[in-house]
Amino acid sequence: MQTTYDSDKRKLLSAVCHAMSFFGFSMVSIGVPVAIMLVSDDPVVKENAKESINFHINLWFWGGVTAVLYFLIIGWLLSPIIWPLGLVYSLILPGWAVFKCLTNPDEAHRYPFIFRLPL
Repeated sequence: MQTTYDSDKRKLLSAVCHAMSFFGFSMVSIGVPVAIMLVSDDPVVKENAKESINFHINLWFWGGVTAVLYFLIIGWLLSPIIWPLGLVYSLILPGWAVFKCLTNPDEAHRYPFIFRLPL
């Protein structure tokens, strides 16, 4: 039995999952994708929510690593390298994901360069 899913709803929910990355380190930013993953029955939306959750976990992990390096070791030497990479990682990649979800709603977006936990 083949089921069809609403394309507009799929676009909206998938884009919202990835756009929550713009809210930074708040619990709402990961809570919304978790709620969407639990409530939605669309497999593409679920995959986008899982990918967004993994991206949040990666942001938190690498933010902690950066903080430790900055405060305990020689972060002032690494600042010219770390800050631009962090900016690309935390702002441009989610924007790209939102764009991909809105232009190609039938395929789940996969972030490059992240560790994926089995959710």
